[in-house]
Amino acid sequence: MSDIDQALELIGRGADEILKPDELAARLRLGRPLRVKAGFDPTAPDLHIGHTVLLNKMRQFQDLGHRVIFLIGDFTGMIGDPTGKNATRKPLTPEDVAANARTYEDQVFKVLDRERTEVRFNSEWFGKMSAADMIRLAGQHTVARMLERDDFAKRYAAQQSIAIHEFLYPLVQGYDSVALEADVELGGTDQKFNLLMGRGLQEHYGQKPQVVLTMPLLEGLDGVNKMSKSLGNYIGINEPAIDIVTKAMKVGDELMWRWYELLSFDVSLAALEKMKADVASGALNPRDAKLGLARELAARFHGAAAAEQAVAGWHAVVRGEGDTSLLPQADVAVPAEGLRIAALLVASGLVASNSEGNRKLKERAVRIDGEVFEDPQRAFTAGFEAVLQVGKRNFARVRLVQG
Repeated sequence: MSDIDQALELIGRGADEILKPDELAARLRLGRPLRVKAGFDPTAPDLHIGHTVLLNKMRQFQDLGHRVIFLIGDFTGMIGDPTGKNATRKPLTPEDVAANARTYEDQVFKVLDRERTEVRFNSEWFGKMSAADMIRLAGQHTVARMLERDDFAKRYAAQQSIAIHEFLYPLVQGYDSVALEADVELGGTDQKFNLLMGRGLQEHYGQKPQVVLTMPLLEGLDGVNKMSKSLGNYIGINEPAIDIVTKAMKVGDELMWRWYELLSFDVSLAALEKMKADVASGALNPRDAKLGLARELAARFHGAAAAEQAVAGWHAVVRGEGDTSLLPQADVAVPAEGLRIAALLVASGLVASNSEGNRKLKERAVRIDGEVFEDPQRAFTAGFEAVLQVGKRNFARVRLVQG
């Protein structure tokens, strides 16, 4: 396999679509670093591993020797793109944008190579545009073309309001590619309309149209819905290493392979196919395959030592192998009269409600320091320390303190 073929295989790994692959191959053959752009609205989310699908692809381009541009849309953030929502997003103030941009930078360099990343703000060029310049840009597309964008079409059909300034968003994002002379732009599948706008505007301004690469939206822990903090099916990159390991081990066996393809740097596609074959033949336990991914994710965001400690802690609780003191300890505030077990499990984040806690108790699914616990009336007070466990894979090492 040639170097170009190997590069194309890595770039295509996990991608939903590449428009157009022949153009990408031609640019790779030029032998120069490509300018690879991805834009982010500075809404300062606590990033979860679903967000890193795009960052991982950017890192793969870096590993191939290309220059990635992490574009913070401080100007577009003040427009208020709905990005698939059926309502206008509240615009951000300049102060919001500046604070949120710092939050982004603190997190993204856990994935990206800082030395090969160009951080830009699109206010650099839009702040210099006159009203006449913006009107000329707006003249590049029609309202009918804008209504081809799915979320606009749905809102229009439902007779929901669409502000005129929202039509500027795809044009502004597209012009970013002109200003940056992007060779490639990355985005989620929900951004395809905006990414294609960049191709059209580059052609209008006499540039070679960028290659568009879309990445899928990662399913969360439930294996059904897009990973989302609001749905609780996410793994945050700033969560403790033990939480990353514990949550990753809950992923279904089938979803595990998709996560490997989209999230792993350590396992090549060839190695992944062999791993699948080994699991299918019984030569490899899917639990051990999953643990490899959990270890890699924890190490990426917290370092190898923290990842190994987290894996050891998981083994200690789930498999009864090792020292549970390896688990990080969390302080849980309790009132003077203490908390009964159901409320304690809620306070420790192991169940969502008292009723769920009591149900787990009746199912003999609650353990304290490895022993089944069944007394619903016992009150636990400040000073109590133990490893609480619900089922096989939900656990926490806690110390109760006076609330």
